[in-house]
Amino acid sequence: MRVITLKQPWASLVAEGLKEYEFRNMKYSYRGKILIHAGKGVDKEAMERVKKLNLNYPKSQIVAEVEIVDCIKIDKEFNKFINDLKSPVYGSKNRTGYAWKLANVKKINDNTIISGKQGIWYINEKD
Repeated sequence: MRVITLKQPWASLVAEGLKEYEFRNMKYSYRGKILIHAGKGVDKEAMERVKKLNLNYPKSQIVAEVEIVDCIKIDKEFNKFINDLKSPVYGSKNRTGYAWKLANVKKINDNTIISGKQGIWYINEKD
């Protein structure tokens, strides 16, 4: 199955259904299921912004299965849409690239430690 590694708090925010868009520089034509892996890295500024949410932030673990349902080219209107949400999840900055729309989140509670990788990578599904 396809996997993408995200820093914390991003991985947990996706797993909790609070972050519906993943921002990337690359267009991605794949639509379907992908696993979200919480990497070892932490975005300290974002962690400070979302600390009031009191979430768990595991590292080096698969935390969710989601579906990529769309890939949106980020333009002025999309930036306005995201910034108008005034959400600590997204902050307020102008983005470039693409927004992968995520849906059908299934949180996974599995303490298995797995090393992440850059980009899209693959893992065998458990039987």
